[in-house]
Amino acid sequence: MKNKIIAAVTNLVICTVIVATAVVGLYSGRTVTVSDNGDNVYYGSQAGTSGVSLMFNVYQNTEIVYSILDVLDEYGAKCTFFIGGSWADDNVDCVREIYNRGHEIASHGYFHKDHSAMSYEENIAEIEPSVRLLTMICGTEITLFAPPSGAYNDYTVNACVSLGLKVIMWSRDTIDWRDADTDLIVSRATNNLQAGEFVLMHPTQSTLAALPLVLSYIGNTQLEAVTVSQCLGE
Repeated sequence: MKNKIIAAVTNLVICTVIVATAVVGLYSGRTVTVSDNGDNVYYGSQAGTSGVSLMFNVYQNTEIVYSILDVLDEYGAKCTFFIGGSWADDNVDCVREIYNRGHEIASHGYFHKDHSAMSYEENIAEIEPSVRLLTMICGTEITLFAPPSGAYNDYTVNACVSLGLKVIMWSRDTIDWRDADTDLIVSRATNNLQAGEFVLMHPTQSTLAALPLVLSYIGNTQLEAVTVSQCLGE
């Protein structure tokens, strides 16, 4: 009963946030300065750290997420979960579990839209509700946003600046959402892996099978699996 009440309250709050955000986007009269110099977009870290960041984009496969958490615990690894708002709304307990186990919570938008086709106001309306929901669930500040499919434009970057978010991309992509080949996922994640890299992954069964091998490689090469913010030196 308690979980049902929490879910109902969460849904009500999110509906309110979405409506309020849309109104603000239409009538706030904010002046938008578009930058084309790539500022605030990160494909990796130059912070001189020994860390690498495994990044999980999450919109599905809740049970696999729990299993991934167990593997990360076994290896003492920390990572960043970029979470879709629509998934978080249905999986509040899992989101909270991710955070409570010491991992970083970040935004992956609300409905997995193409941000490269959006105006500034549309980017705000898609990103801000996810940030508010994740903040409400975990009680922590959200500082990172990963655009679905890596698709963004200058309006996305400027929207993130106004929301206090860094735009996070990746230096290598396991393409695990398409290729259910454990050996291939391991190879893409580890081949000549260097400190400061961001490795994109998803909660798939093949990735779960690959994860111990990836984490073993990281440990054996004197690297460390850390969150994106830690990798950036923050």
